[in-house]
Amino acid sequence: MNSKQMMAMAFGFVALFVTFTGSVLAGEGSPQRVVSLSTVTTEEIFLLGEGKRLVGRSHFCVRPAEAQTIPEAGSIVEVNLEKVVSLAPDLVIVTPMIDPRTVAKMKALGLRMETFAPAKSSQGVNDSFLRLARMMGREAEARRITDDQKKKMELLRQKVPQGPPLSIFLELGAKPLVTATRDSFLNDLIEFAGGKNIAADAGRALYSREKVLAQDPDMIIISSMGFDGEKEKRMWQKYPELKAACGHRIVFVNSDLFCSPTPVTFTRALENMIQILHAHYTS
Repeated sequence: MNSKQMMAMAFGFVALFVTFTGSVLAGEGSPQRVVSLSTVTTEEIFLLGEGKRLVGRSHFCVRPAEAQTIPEAGSIVEVNLEKVVSLAPDLVIVTPMIDPRTVAKMKALGLRMETFAPAKSSQGVNDSFLRLARMMGREAEARRITDDQKKKMELLRQKVPQGPPLSIFLELGAKPLVTATRDSFLNDLIEFAGGKNIAADAGRALYSREKVLAQDPDMIIISSMGFDGEKEKRMWQKYPELKAACGHRIVFVNSDLFCSPTPVTFTRALENMIQILHAHYTS
């Protein structure tokens, strides 16, 4: 039996499953069988204490460690549709990076889907978490978590040294050069920690090295997910007139911690960012 025949059989199974049980169709009620193709929502489901509801995840959903025991059903960009169908989920969580053609196929099968886009601010991190919690019937627990994290964040912000903000360039991609603008939760991390994002007012995340050199930031922070961060550091060090280079202030951050925030990991990232920014100026 070839793959097309197998797919046809799988689709037929789902159609029957929907007809006789209705449990795959989009509907009200708390989902019990969830496929999450978003690293953030996977971690947040565990944060809510509902990891037992996860029946599928993306290849990149590796936090917490328990998530790695759940069957893979694709990546953030691509979906293994046959696998998803075989898991008979009553909710599939995807990101906006999913191929629209795949989305159309899943909708045609009657699969309930929800799209979770990357948060644009610290408030957006909390709002997204609360939205997920409402779907899971765990809103009260989510509000307890977000309220607790807000208090911790406020205490952290009170400890930030006073003075002119440090100018920061945050590198998220190398070829092309990618950074965070004001329309990103990463901008909040920088500002809450007492920094000034030199790319905050850029119209898009693509940036140029010429702009970085012209703005001459106090520090360059590299989040090297998918590129060679050490190579990038050596490249910036070729410009000895750059303040970040001559002051030995080209540093790395943990991409997993900084780039996929839950309300809890956002607070941890803020604490880490404060340490990174100010240790170099107080030592």
